[in-house]
Amino acid sequence: MKRTGSRANPVRGVILLIGLGLARLGLIDAERARKATDLSWPRVVTGIARMSKNAADVAMVGAASGIATKPAISGVGLAGPFWGLAFALGGGFAAGTIALVSQRFGAEEFGQLGQAVRSSFVVVVAVTLPVGAAFWLFPEWLISLLNSDQQVITYGATYLQILGLGVPFAGLNLVGSRVLIGADDAQIPMILRGGGAVLNIVLNGVFIFGMGMGVAGAAWGTVAANVLVTSLFIVGLIAGWLPGIGQFPVSVSPRGTYFHWDDITDVVSIGTPVVGRNMTWTVARFPMLFIVGMFGTTVLTAYTVARRIWGLMNVPGWGFGLAASSLVGQHLGEDDEETAGVYGREIVLMAVATYGVSAAVVALVARPGVVLLGAEGEVIPIAVGMVFAGCLAIIPQGVNSTIAGALDASGDTNWPFIYQTLGVFAVSIPAAYLGAKTSIGVWGIYVAFLGETLVPAVGNYYRFSTGKWKAISREYRPETALDD
Repeated sequence: MKRTGSRANPVRGVILLIGLGLARLGLIDAERARKATDLSWPRVVTGIARMSKNAADVAMVGAASGIATKPAISGVGLAGPFWGLAFALGGGFAAGTIALVSQRFGAEEFGQLGQAVRSSFVVVVAVTLPVGAAFWLFPEWLISLLNSDQQVITYGATYLQILGLGVPFAGLNLVGSRVLIGADDAQIPMILRGGGAVLNIVLNGVFIFGMGMGVAGAAWGTVAANVLVTSLFIVGLIAGWLPGIGQFPVSVSPRGTYFHWDDITDVVSIGTPVVGRNMTWTVARFPMLFIVGMFGTTVLTAYTVARRIWGLMNVPGWGFGLAASSLVGQHLGEDDEETAGVYGREIVLMAVATYGVSAAVVALVARPGVVLLGAEGEVIPIAVGMVFAGCLAIIPQGVNSTIAGALDASGDTNWPFIYQTLGVFAVSIPAAYLGAKTSIGVWGIYVAFLGETLVPAVGNYYRFSTGKWKAISREYRPETALDD
């Protein structure tokens, strides 16, 4: 579905310019570059909005905390990986959703598509409710696992407990987003989720400064925004449209079966390795933060700021990964394996070129960027060094994010999980630990940035090049595609 105004969007313009530049060099096809651009740029805009929201949390909490700036920022940073569990679970099982939806959309099997969506909602609610309950009931204990500073624990626990209420909603709005992207519409998710992120920042300002709620205000703003966005996805999918948004590409009846065993099994079998892949870094952030904490609060604060900037640099991969999932899945649903493979390879080239441009820009503004996010005094040079390391490591991340999205669409999700695990636990965490225990110091953290992206990038691209994912995809395709 195309919407007016998209062609004037500067984000779309930059991505398309890069894609057409590659086409002029004979590296990719111009029409496929346009198609990939149309699906990826709305997700990039959404990612920028959402990562800006995360950065705003840090900046606003720091500004509101006075002399307690470093403990407050560190507390929010320690709560971050716990909140990330909602996205690891929701996003992981949503990979199963987009695989099933895109293949059924390509085969025009809309009844099977609706069943896959209902089953996905059941799976995500079942796995996120217990996580949210744990955050609400045991926030101080969870934060204390990572840090012994009582002031840091208090700030982190306050933030985490309230976030627990929003965990199921965060997971469900990822499913809603993937349904529409799998059905060839990335702009509605951009409007809803990007708008939710902007609302979140506004609510943060009201709660943190207007009502004097500090860290708690940042958490309540996040919960309220996620509840609203999820509600809009559900209403829109049931009604088939939303006021001010327009027609949805698909609608889903709420009156069908929710516990359809075959679809639940497919969502779980495709999504579980993706959950594992997402969890690899989410879970690894706990020992990583503990190790970084061994350097002291100054380095931990710098790391928190640098990771927020890393999150902003990484958003193009969200768009390219989902574009690859949608386009590869749709062509697999049409039983066109050759075109599916071409899309996967060409979108990787677009991602790498876009990440290169992004990294260059961020490197130029690294110092004012860390200052804007609350870095002060001795924190600034440490944070800048980490941002430079992130700029180098972000290039292979473009390969990793995109090719993993293509493999997700086929249902071949086990190897990306394995490669991500190796990158984080065999390279990234050991490097950081060596930095904490030896004279190499923060250089260990620099190596950790590169290790978490280079290993899965090389491994995933090799896996895609073998073509084994094509055979695996046949297990998940709708019957009509296989009959054809």
